[in-house]
Amino acid sequence: MLHIPLLRAGQPYKSLTTIQVPHFRTGEPFVEVSQANTGLISKDLAAVEKARNILESLTVSELLIICKRAAHVFSGSDLPLDENQQQSPEDYIRHTSATTGMPEGLCRKNMAKVHLVLDNMESVLYGLTRGLDLSILDHGYGVQNGHEISYLCLSNLLGAILPNNSPGVHTLWLPAIPLKVPLALKPGREEPWTPYRIARAFIQAGCPPEAFSFYPTDHSGATELMLRCERLMLFGDEATVAKWAKDRRVQVHGPGRSKILFGIDKIADWEKYAEVILTSVLENGGRSCINASAVWVPSSGTAIAMDLAKRLSRIDALPMDDPNAQIAAFVNPKLAERISQMIDKALEIPGARDLTADFRLGSRLVRKDGCTFLLPTVIWCETPDHPLANTEFLFPFVSVVEMHQEEMIRRMGPTLVVTALTENKRFIDQLLNSPDIDRLNIGPVPTNQVSWYQPHEGNLFEHLYRQRALQTV
Repeated sequence: MLHIPLLRAGQPYKSLTTIQVPHFRTGEPFVEVSQANTGLISKDLAAVEKARNILESLTVSELLIICKRAAHVFSGSDLPLDENQQQSPEDYIRHTSATTGMPEGLCRKNMAKVHLVLDNMESVLYGLTRGLDLSILDHGYGVQNGHEISYLCLSNLLGAILPNNSPGVHTLWLPAIPLKVPLALKPGREEPWTPYRIARAFIQAGCPPEAFSFYPTDHSGATELMLRCERLMLFGDEATVAKWAKDRRVQVHGPGRSKILFGIDKIADWEKYAEVILTSVLENGGRSCINASAVWVPSSGTAIAMDLAKRLSRIDALPMDDPNAQIAAFVNPKLAERISQMIDKALEIPGARDLTADFRLGSRLVRKDGCTFLLPTVIWCETPDHPLANTEFLFPFVSVVEMHQEEMIRRMGPTLVVTALTENKRFIDQLLNSPDIDRLNIGPVPTNQVSWYQPHEGNLFEHLYRQRALQTV
């Protein structure tokens, strides 16, 4: 059986305690994963200053070169799982698919995304730091635009409680390494592959091994990390992230509830934007927080919803190795059943209808070849008060809601991404002034499209560094 060890300051360690993660389709044990207990984590974290000092001894330029090397190693080289097993890039794709239910084609796309971010890390840091002369981080101070400037690193370590939903999400913590902050990674149960392979790729590319600790663990181990790290990234559902939302140490990555908003000035031309809507909902199997889960319009709502339902109803459940597969299977079939039941229960409340049901045969819940899928679903809501008008699920699910343009900003609540299809200056100004919007796209930009130069869901540089006043004589 495959085995994934811990990494303790970069050194592989097989724990006495392991868990077996099954193949999602067969239910047979697929990989054995070593587990870190609270005592081991506590002991290791007491020595993180050494790892930080080692990273700090390298320049940002040297670390950016390592990032480029790591990009090519990650996507093109065989890497060790443990001392007896190697994992090729194609193995990685198959392994990730086997435990997450994500089609191999989507795993390959996410692998390319990780490569792209590592290969373009200088541009990523330019966006995060807003063009800071990165050599200033080598010395702690310097001169830019004729002014003295200084930055203080706030932590010897970045802890990360990671999700299972998509390998591409791991690009969010990658900048920590060129920013000279070591990592303690707690992977999701079904997706240990990507963070482990990234760590191995960095080490093979010349990064100090001490920069990487990899701790598969249970709830108590995750809590230990949360309590001991000075800076953290936390991924999870609403209930998980709510407990830590006000903790300044924690950068929270929860539900996105991303939206497309039509202004009155553009709604007559909605057909021009049909592909933008489709891409925003469907890309990456609808599993990302940046996928659109709602389209809010001032008019033409039923026509837009029907068109989208017709397009999405063509998406079928396909085998994991089919290059045309666009939706993921559920690792836990009971979760798919519960989600489908929740939607059906909410549809009993007047004012909403599943329009995709008009175009497909049978249920949205589909079982094929031992796999369980939820087919893309478009819900037409008559008002924003319906429970399905502003929610998201772990598959391509979207509600279309008609309301006055003036209501949209007031009703949206916290929203990770808004794509605003409008040229109305007043509406744009209102969107720009809304504290509920994390990322704003003005114009036909899919919600899932990320720019190198724009931070995504919080700025990791500002989470790890603080500018301080400096005067020298």
